[in-house]
Amino acid sequence: MDFGFSEDQHLLQQTVRDFLDGECTPEWLRAGWETDTGRDPAFWSRLAEIGVPGLLVPEDCGGLGMDEIDAVLIFEEVGRAALAEPLVGTAVGAALLRECGDAALRERWLPAVAEGRAVLALGHPQSPFVADAHVADLLLLADGDALHAVARDAVRLEAQASNDGSQRLFRVSFEASEATRVAEGEAARSLIDAALDRGALFSAAQALGAADRLITLAAEYAGQRVQFGVAIGTFQAVKHMLADDKVKLEYARSHVYRAAHSVARAVPCRAADVSMAKLAACEAASQAAKTSLQVHGAIGYTYEQDVHIWMKRAWSLDLAYGDSVFHRARLCDAVIDGALPAESFGYSPRGA
Repeated sequence: MDFGFSEDQHLLQQTVRDFLDGECTPEWLRAGWETDTGRDPAFWSRLAEIGVPGLLVPEDCGGLGMDEIDAVLIFEEVGRAALAEPLVGTAVGAALLRECGDAALRERWLPAVAEGRAVLALGHPQSPFVADAHVADLLLLADGDALHAVARDAVRLEAQASNDGSQRLFRVSFEASEATRVAEGEAARSLIDAALDRGALFSAAQALGAADRLITLAAEYAGQRVQFGVAIGTFQAVKHMLADDKVKLEYARSHVYRAAHSVARAVPCRAADVSMAKLAACEAASQAAKTSLQVHGAIGYTYEQDVHIWMKRAWSLDLAYGDSVFHRARLCDAVIDGALPAESFGYSPRGA
């Protein structure tokens, strides 16, 4: 049995990487921090031309009709580029609309998402804030035991501060009504749980990309910085730190890919696999951020260095779609309830 990705999946990943290498530069990212919205509609349109917003939109609605196994490689590239456009909320929202059973919502919004004409945002119980609510055309929001689809002009937004200049977070309030309700009770809980797992999976995939970029930045600088007449990359302590980070990254990668399969196939242990992946990937990214900062020394603390772009993304991703406390608790519950034996996880989160 071949557990690898197909040639087509790798070709799409390379296409997205090449596009982001050319368009999503550190200079472009920094410029976005200074704009009112922090988002670029023209850039979103170019992303739509290569199909990225419509990854999970069915083909009969104009999308690529892919699943989470295909998408996980794309979100890894998004993390490598530190791109903060509303791709996760739109992808997760598109999958929710695809599965909610509301034909009118599906027909109205999914083609618009695939064409780059609509942005979606998701509110879920594990966060008091909604990312990119200010640019979303439709917000999918949980309210008690119900799920609502609300247009942007029908919500009230309160902007929240973030240490990541690329982040745009909002506290959202709205008037729930029969007209906005998409699902309630068990149906709503099932949709919200699936959306949370997809969001956590895609955040974990981005964390892999961020960790990879941070390790690369540290290794490049270690090869250039000279101390005592030699590059600091020749020092055993530096080599060991970077090697440890690389091992941690590759270990987390297998968990993220396994979780992508679990989400795409809706296997019974989906939630545990996603939590394991989120913990492993975000721990790898956080450790890579610490190492990269240490390797860069004093200049790593300066605003002019690019390290902090990915370091702050790593911190933001750690909190997105459930923090480490939430995901550790889910893993513990899975073990205690007997849903899976502890040894099947292959990962023992700190503090669990």
